[in-house]
Amino acid sequence: QLQLVESGGGLVQPGESLRLSCTASGSLDKYAIGWFRQAPGNEREGIACVSSSGGSTRYVDSVKGRFTISRHFGKNTVYLQMNNLKPDDTSVYYCGAFELGWCGATMADPWGQGTQVTVSP
Repeated sequence: QLQLVESGGGLVQPGESLRLSCTASGSLDKYAIGWFRQAPGNEREGIACVSSSGGSTRYVDSVKGRFTISRHFGKNTVYLQMNNLKPDDTSVYYCGAFELGWCGATMADPWGQGTQVTVSP
């Protein structure tokens, strides 16, 4: 029954920044949260994960050093700060909650509608 809502996307130029939000009506504290993206014609790609404890993060190489995932305990929100955006970052971005303390195969929520990020000159 957990439902996540993504927001914060938009149209930006290369080099600019966006912060995406992943919000839920209930607590996310017991879940690892991952950010994913899917561009037309591509598979959905996991790009970032923050552990349920908030103590560990990992990123796919293509975004490492540019994107930062964070969570705010006491709030039902996880963020993805995206800096130095590139045209290849253009995708629909989704978040997902995972049961085992780290992003993996078991999701606690269905995929939401995502939020569109477009990076274009």
